[in-house]
Amino acid sequence: MTVHFIAIGGSAMHNLAIALHNKGFKVTGSDDVMFEPSRSRLAKYGILPQQEGWYPEKITVDLDAVILGMHARVDNPELLKAQELGLKIYSYPEYIYEQSKDKLRVVIGGSHGKTTITSMILHVLNNVGKQFDYLVGAQLKGFETMVKLTDAPVIIIEGDEYLASPIDRRPKFHLYKGNIGVISGIAWDHINVFPTFDSYIEQFRLFIKTIQPGGKLIFSEDDTVLSEAVAQTQADGIVEIPYTLPKYQIKEGVTSVIAEGNVYDMHVFGDHNLLNMQAARLVCEQLGIDSDSFYKAISSFTGAARRLELMGKSDSTNIYKDFAHSPSKLHATINAVKTQFPDRGLIACMELHTFSSLNKEFLSEYAGTLDAADMAIVFIDRKTFEQKKMEPYDGSVLRTAFANKKVLFFNDPTALQEHLENLDIEGKNVLLMSSGNFGGIDLGALTNKLLKKFE
Repeated sequence: MTVHFIAIGGSAMHNLAIALHNKGFKVTGSDDVMFEPSRSRLAKYGILPQQEGWYPEKITVDLDAVILGMHARVDNPELLKAQELGLKIYSYPEYIYEQSKDKLRVVIGGSHGKTTITSMILHVLNNVGKQFDYLVGAQLKGFETMVKLTDAPVIIIEGDEYLASPIDRRPKFHLYKGNIGVISGIAWDHINVFPTFDSYIEQFRLFIKTIQPGGKLIFSEDDTVLSEAVAQTQADGIVEIPYTLPKYQIKEGVTSVIAEGNVYDMHVFGDHNLLNMQAARLVCEQLGIDSDSFYKAISSFTGAARRLELMGKSDSTNIYKDFAHSPSKLHATINAVKTQFPDRGLIACMELHTFSSLNKEFLSEYAGTLDAADMAIVFIDRKTFEQKKMEPYDGSVLRTAFANKKVLFFNDPTALQEHLENLDIEGKNVLLMSSGNFGGIDLGALTNKLLKKFE
């Protein structure tokens, strides 16, 4: 098979390209801009384009498939050439389905927790020696790529609700047609695509209907919006499996799950992670893994990349970074740290970075999300407003939206870094939350500088 990738440098795209190369496919591709780690990883496998840019001459009738990335535009010259030649053009979720249509497909959806649930399942399957393929939205420790495609009988797919491609406006997770579907929760996101909350909820109703006859739907019954959506959706022949928090305890900063009379110490903590764990356990149960085997395996799980990732610690302080950026993720992550360490103060610093989070019409969704923090800091890089062509606003707008008069606001990374470096963090935890990069601040170096105060 010969496959060409338009916009091969994307996070998911370059991983799929590597997976197909490893499967023996002939892979070519193009992109107009390449960043790390995509560039180095494609070069390692010998499939890095020789030059950046779009080259219609690469598109010929000899191609078995063209895979179109979200980064490409509808007027992309390679896309236009492929359409002119009548070639089969796939989005990457379509091609994942094409490669897995004869497998048992597990699709994990939800506004939050998708990556963590998927990572937990992969960790356990790997631990117990199961053969499986996967698609996950983060680079995981112990896994070389974010996509694996082999002859394994099952595939675990993180199902994103964002659009499939520039010419396919369906959410990605509608295209996988899962045999087992998971929904972790529903909290409004991607308002540039789904301008009303109901239009967003509708995508999950449609997802439920894509689950194949005789399939299973595993969902959090603690989420009232999700439970209502499940109740309102007619999906004949689907077995519904709700889940809630397991029994657990917290002693000396360690969370333990109690199941069937056994106590299992965990590295991860927080109600949201315990709920994620329950979803992963139920999926693994469907795949033939008993409860004791699951908890023994998951006890060594240290978390998905950038999900409550411990950057460093002293006797009285932990410093974490987290991918949290949406209101529901922000609230869950802050409450998790406060609950795990009730005797410590909490300095919570978050960056507003995505189009949805920066939109003035959406900002009020953040009301109350920082209230549990002892010091709340919000950062917006002024360059982000310029890049997204949005009108900037000041701290007073943020304090009103967050319903918190104590919120500190920074729009310059140098000023933010200076403020953080001078904080007294003894007896406090520090939580750095963003889907961006805090204007280029080196969080590792910042962590080291803060912890040196204890030497």
